[in-house]
Amino acid sequence: MWNWLRQIKDSITQKTTGLMRMQFWREAVEDIYCDNPPHQPVATELWRAVKRHNLTKMWFMKIIDEREKNLDDRAYRNIQELETYAENTQSALLYLTLEMLGVRDIHADHAASHIGKAQGIVTCLRATPYHSTRQKVFLPMDICMLHGVSQEDFIRGKQEKNVRDVIYNIASQAHIHLEHARSFSKKVPVKAYPAFFCTVALDDYLCNVRKVDFNIFHPSLQKKSTLLPLHLYIRSWKKTY
Repeated sequence: MWNWLRQIKDSITQKTTGLMRMQFWREAVEDIYCDNPPHQPVATELWRAVKRHNLTKMWFMKIIDEREKNLDDRAYRNIQELETYAENTQSALLYLTLEMLGVRDIHADHAASHIGKAQGIVTCLRATPYHSTRQKVFLPMDICMLHGVSQEDFIRGKQEKNVRDVIYNIASQAHIHLEHARSFSKKVPVKAYPAFFCTVALDDYLCNVRKVDFNIFHPSLQKKSTLLPLHLYIRSWKKTY
């Protein structure tokens, strides 16, 4: 369902169409929890997962509601607005993953909240070159204004220091969330760790963007890391996230 919701924004030309698709999924979730799923493959599998793991309906609704708000093609007003979006989408997805792992723990939820926010921020950064080619910029306006950078600067692919300073500030916020999530890792049940292995990819991107001095348009950032599987294995072996 997450992939379906994620693709809606890029696959529509009119907001009304997107709203109709979001409403379909909202009604589908309601029907799933009434034990009457629609005859749709994804909805059927979702119903089975809900029955098997007793998943919380609220997280699905938060994801749908937030994705619906995101149909408006506008930049985030500030970093807090981006974090709110990430909390209600990426973090909500992690909460559901924890439930599927049989983990219901306040410390695990706290870690999921921060990791989800970090993932939302990194996703926004990674998508910037793609969005720029489509004449769109979603980076927080408050940080852009702080450094005197306009949306046009990103659309033109400028690489001046003030543009890189914007990326540095935003990337630093993602790093802070990751460090905070790890600060109480000893209190998080080991059973929850698989849900948090997405931090491997987040660390990889943040490390790479630092290596290119926060030039978001550097070609190396668009390449897949061949070492990610190894890093994932090491993280799993060490039982860390």
